[in-house]
Amino acid sequence: MPAYAFEAIDADGRPRKGVLEADTARAARSMLRAQALIPLSVEGVAGGMDAGGAATPLWRRRIGGRVFNSTALGVWTRQLAGLVASGLPLERALTALTDEAESEPQRQLVASLRSEVNGGSSFARALAQHPREFSSIYIAVIGAGEHSGQLGLVLERLADDLEEQQALRQKLIGATLYPAIVTVIAVVIVIFLVSYVVPQVASVFAGTKRALPLLTQAMLGLSAFVRGWGWLMLGVVAVAVVGCKAALARDALRERFDAFWLRLPLVGKLARGYNAARFAGTLAMLAAAGVPILRALQAAAETLNNRAMRADALDALTLVREGAPLASALAQKKRFPGIVPMFARLGEQTGELPVMLQRAAKQLSAEVQRRAMHLATILEPLLIVGMGGVVMLIVLAVLLPIIQLNQFVK
Repeated sequence: MPAYAFEAIDADGRPRKGVLEADTARAARSMLRAQALIPLSVEGVAGGMDAGGAATPLWRRRIGGRVFNSTALGVWTRQLAGLVASGLPLERALTALTDEAESEPQRQLVASLRSEVNGGSSFARALAQHPREFSSIYIAVIGAGEHSGQLGLVLERLADDLEEQQALRQKLIGATLYPAIVTVIAVVIVIFLVSYVVPQVASVFAGTKRALPLLTQAMLGLSAFVRGWGWLMLGVVAVAVVGCKAALARDALRERFDAFWLRLPLVGKLARGYNAARFAGTLAMLAAAGVPILRALQAAAETLNNRAMRADALDALTLVREGAPLASALAQKKRFPGIVPMFARLGEQTGELPVMLQRAAKQLSAEVQRRAMHLATILEPLLIVGMGGVVMLIVLAVLLPIIQLNQFVK
């Protein structure tokens, strides 16, 4: 039965909003009038069409963005998993989540899912109507859970995976946030000192007719360059950034750049470990849900941000399709850490491939966190020392003329 979002006023003139299910918009208005409400607008939650020909929800046409961010999607999945695992039918679970939605867009989205399920559609097909909110991997896992009759268990694993990915992402952001803030503040302070403070102080010694120290002259030259050409340099940097982004939009160039990035001493190992952990975790979750290995490999490869590693994963998919074992196919791709094919081989030998791949993902995630913290520990003192050195040079450029003038007076 279709869902309709309504706006109405009651007998006292107070506005009312919500979502109800009815066969037609006219039936929805009749239901509102039966509740002593005066309907102002009644629109289908899944009204309109998008570029692909699918129904465009009302909430998307109004705000044009995502309803669930990464954290909210994990929380919602965990709530749904708890309700379904406790024996509650999916329709009633969605009804409960509709009533407990934190915002109107969330309420309309869940109501649309409930409407599709009530109309006889599978849950995976209902989720596929909202590709912005639910990825292809999310939909594939849900579809496998419905097919196997273990939707509650699959939802639990999916919620665990979403929470682990979010925790790893937050730890990486936390490890790099402080160095980034220190770098930005240092650049702003240095530009201010060079462009404003140094010329003001140096102008005091302009009438002494004595040659300024070499460091002071160099700093004044840098100051003049920043004041005269600073905006032009900023524009050049902006154009360069835009040009790099446009160039990296080309698949071949992006793959070569990502391959070069993996060869860097510190960040290369960090990127390799992060992508491998995500690949192994996704593959383990899909295999545990009963998704065929070829389809699981395809979906896991699409989660890789690094295009070079994604190309290797797709090559491994081709080898597996031709009959090669998964461990052997991954072992031929040297960009993947050796722990992934090693655990894959153990999983194939013991018949517990999802369990072994999940262990590999956990070990890789722990290693990524350790490397990120180590890198942040190294960068923080280096940035502080570098900033202190630059400020010291600026202070010396200001103090040297004062010392020179003092000696001349004596």
